[in-house]
Amino acid sequence: MKKTSTKSAQQKTDNSSSKSHAVILDDDQKPNLADVAPAPPIVASVNDKIRPLLDCVDKLRHLNIMQEGIQLPTIVVVGDQSSGKSSVLESLAGISLPKGQGICTRVPLIMRLRNESKMCAPNLHLEYNGKSIHVDELRVADAIVNATDEIAGQGKGISNKLLTLVVKKNGVPDLTMVDLPGITRVAIQGQPENIYEQISDIIMTYISPQESIILNVLSATVDFPTCESIRMSQKVDKTGERTLAVVTKGDKAPEGLLEKVTADEVNIGLGYVCVRNRIGNETYEEARKDEARLFSTHPLLSKIDKSMVGVPVLAQKLVRIQATIISKCLPDIVRRINDKLAANVAELNRLPKHLSSVAEALTTFMCILSTSKDSLKKILVRGEFDEYPDEKEMHCTARLVEMLDQYSKELDAKNFEKKEDFLMEEIRALEETKGIGLPNFLPRGVFLNVLQKRVKEIATMPEHFTGEVWNYIERIVIKVLMHHCDNYPQLQSSTRRAAQNLIAKKKDESVDWVREIIGMENQTDYTCNPEYVANCSKIMAQQTAFMEIMNDHKKSSVINLAGGIGVTDVGHLRKHVGVVQQAFELKMRMIAYWKIVLMRLVDSMALHIMFSIQNTINKQMEEEIVKDLMAPEGGGIERMLDESPLVAEKRNRLKKSIKLLNESKEVVSNVMDRISFHGDQERD
Repeated sequence: MKKTSTKSAQQKTDNSSSKSHAVILDDDQKPNLADVAPAPPIVASVNDKIRPLLDCVDKLRHLNIMQEGIQLPTIVVVGDQSSGKSSVLESLAGISLPKGQGICTRVPLIMRLRNESKMCAPNLHLEYNGKSIHVDELRVADAIVNATDEIAGQGKGISNKLLTLVVKKNGVPDLTMVDLPGITRVAIQGQPENIYEQISDIIMTYISPQESIILNVLSATVDFPTCESIRMSQKVDKTGERTLAVVTKGDKAPEGLLEKVTADEVNIGLGYVCVRNRIGNETYEEARKDEARLFSTHPLLSKIDKSMVGVPVLAQKLVRIQATIISKCLPDIVRRINDKLAANVAELNRLPKHLSSVAEALTTFMCILSTSKDSLKKILVRGEFDEYPDEKEMHCTARLVEMLDQYSKELDAKNFEKKEDFLMEEIRALEETKGIGLPNFLPRGVFLNVLQKRVKEIATMPEHFTGEVWNYIERIVIKVLMHHCDNYPQLQSSTRRAAQNLIAKKKDESVDWVREIIGMENQTDYTCNPEYVANCSKIMAQQTAFMEIMNDHKKSSVINLAGGIGVTDVGHLRKHVGVVQQAFELKMRMIAYWKIVLMRLVDSMALHIMFSIQNTINKQMEEEIVKDLMAPEGGGIERMLDESPLVAEKRNRLKKSIKLLNESKEVVSNVMDRISFHGDQERD
């Protein structure tokens, strides 16, 4: 049964065309080298189209285009600690990398491998901290350690700063890969307690972009689903469509390896590759021969399809994947470079012109005042809010109407009518003002007395409303002024101060005006509004019915009175028959007249506010700002000649970004031209 299962798995491997598989193996049993043919170079030839693509991406990475938010296609090498990650890279590059206990890779290491068939001796150099250092091939591991110590500090901590190793030699594949620190969950002595979180953050930063190809290095000695590197890659690549797995140490756990790489329990969309890493002092040529021998003669490992084993298979597969992803991403990179370039140029053009003379500064200042006045007229007077379509507070005429409506409701809601004490206030007022004279005659003094008491009770409401209105107007004015002065922060303090001073004056003026209005309402009772006479006549018509109840105790004492009084029990008034008729007349006339008073307090307030706003915008605001700016402590127009540090920094940043994007655009255009040229030659 076991034999049948193995055969079935082998057939699945042979028939698979969508996934390639490769495993790197560390074999302690060396085969007889005499029985193995000499190993050819890892990459015998490179397509002319691949090198330009790779050089293009490397140039873009060197220009640091990723700081502009433009992701580059990258092969990212991840793996749990001691999974054999560094050994895999050594096999591909044919050089020695740092090894040892704990984390060997403490910074992201960009490895740029370049196949130079005509080069007699390898050429290696390290790039970090803005410098490039030539490295001897035999001492490259020590050089990497020293560079890492300079970047991440001596010890066992990690850093996200980049270290680049360029390897130019005959026979290496044309690849660019980023080697990341191995994943460890437990901090050893000398490492920070949150070492896992630090490593995880770095890895997720590199593997999350859709442009990244994840090269996941797995040890055959462990269950793949338990690997932390698998868990991380599955977070960002659930289907595995951009993940390639490399299996190491297969010689130490050959049982079941075929099933593990064919069953694919962890969704490795780009397939598996099994390899044998160099051991001890083996040369890379010897290691290649041992690898070929192992996968040809081992009773279990020889059953793995040859398209899934060996460093050459891995190299060729990576080269193809890399070329495919770069070709796929290049049009989008071009589009994003163009979009970012256009946006930055537009933003640079929107920055204020650097002022070089007082005349230019004065012209700019007057333009700011003019545009600010236009904006304030639109939103405070004409009710246009196209400049602030989504900010309801800036829809000022609507907000002012709402405030006036609320003010009017609060005035109306002031309740002077107490049904259980109906007419008693008026009766007491009549008794306190009675004198020698004709009976049933309503003295004017008593009407004024009641009126003044009512006015006094609502006197603070107009003042409070005035304060609220001007506080709101102050917020609007300052927001608009700050917006138009945004490019000239040196103007903002004096402009804000001038606006606040002006609004404070206008508020005081309005309070004084309100107090005058209240004083006038206290002083006399007058209106020429015909509505008063009409309302008064209407509610006074109830007097006959009311007096019949007063004079006939047999009638019900409950009456429904107009004028907002409603159903009321008036039985308690029968003992005041002598003055109740005058009291009723006083009440009805006061009800009719109070409506006129409230109407005046609302209407006049609305007219006053709009009049004051227009005066403020049309003339007073400009005068106040100019006066403040020209004051000794204001600094004068000359202050505008000193460009704001924020604007200067933004201008420099945009210029650098535009320069970088233009250079990147040229790099991409050149490679596109080369690809187009080769394509034309092939067609010819």
